[in-house]
Amino acid sequence: MSRWLQQCPHCGYAAPSIAKAHPAAAAAVSAAPFRALIVDASHPPLARRFLAWAHVLEETGALHAAAEATLQAAWVADDGAKADLARAWRQEAVALWRSGPPLDAEQTVRVVDALRRAEAWEDAEATAAELARLSPPEAVGQVIALERRLVAAQDAGRHTVASALPPPARRPHVTHQRRDIAGGGFVAWVRRLLGR
Repeated sequence: MSRWLQQCPHCGYAAPSIAKAHPAAAAAVSAAPFRALIVDASHPPLARRFLAWAHVLEETGALHAAAEATLQAAWVADDGAKADLARAWRQEAVALWRSGPPLDAEQTVRVVDALRRAEAWEDAEATAAELARLSPPEAVGQVIALERRLVAAQDAGRHTVASALPPPARRPHVTHQRRDIAGGGFVAWVRRLLGR
């Protein structure tokens, strides 16, 4: 994550590439809220970089992208064991998502996950239930079902999307194949290879 964004050492502007800034970025970077944000020592430096990018995105109207950057700051807080900051930034990300254009089903899943991780149980369940009523695509429905189980258990932990989906019907990888340990091991394999 430390390589996802660049940051100007002079003005603090952060972006995936600082070679060319958004036209409205100069006004956002020179404003007092941005200046206060980049010097806030209570936030981890990497999180400040994501929050700085989120601030610029928000000021330029890219609210969903600002939500993603804010969520990434929460991930940094998770890694630094700063649970209060992670919860707060997830709530901010949700507010940004909801302030932007209408969300599709996959974005709504991200909102539900952020709410669950922020321990906003009632809001997470209500949002998940509303999405489930809309008959989303099967994979989205499976992830929402997992999110609802986690909300009911008040589980704010990390979970992968793969834990919500059933395993593939076919064997996509050699590790899924049965290994015959009792079949003689290495010596038997060499004998089979040499035809003896």
